[in-house]
Amino acid sequence: MDDGYPGAGLINNAGLWWQPAQRTKDGFESQMGVNHLGHFALTGLLLDMLERSPAGRIVTVSSKAAATGSVTALDPRSLDGYRPTTAYNASKLANLLFAFELQHRLAAADSSTISLAAHPGGARTSLFRDASSGFRVANATLGWLFTQPARAGALSVLRAATDPRAVGGEYYGPGGPGQFKGNPKPHRAPDRACDPATRRRLWAMSEVATGVAYPLPAEAAH
Repeated sequence: MDDGYPGAGLINNAGLWWQPAQRTKDGFESQMGVNHLGHFALTGLLLDMLERSPAGRIVTVSSKAAATGSVTALDPRSLDGYRPTTAYNASKLANLLFAFELQHRLAAADSSTISLAAHPGGARTSLFRDASSGFRVANATLGWLFTQPARAGALSVLRAATDPRAVGGEYYGPGGPGQFKGNPKPHRAPDRACDPATRRRLWAMSEVATGVAYPLPAEAAH
């Protein structure tokens, strides 16, 4: 890339939303499995390659829904009391916890690779195709008040991935009211996404679940 940012990059952007109670073939609740554990495993497997770049960058895509994610719903195997929105919100909180804990560990290891997070605000994509009929009707009639075209939603992710001034641990989202629309800018992450103990607990749980151990010294992260 130009403008002083020559590094390799990885954008973690796979996502499910509003899924019925179901498991992945590995036995994980599907939204947590796809939205978080898949990213955790892929990033760990590619990290060595990213660190060989002079300025590697990892961007994990979250959502405004992370602000209401429950720290008690992070168990990747539990379907007890399953609710689609609760599971989705928890998976998006997991995205932030992962991105910030990864940055903490990379910095502690003096890595040149950085980890950031971003969210698209209200982006008009096919993600809502599995929502209830009532939600789809409301989105089709009033959604324009709170959404923007998918290409506009992608700008927050692109800025996190390419801005040469970006630093590890930043969180980008639309700059308009409520972070629904607008040009991207850095935002303060929800407090629940910044708790070190919760970050470490999710990290340990994710390593056990995926079998992927990161090539970062664990003792340097505490």
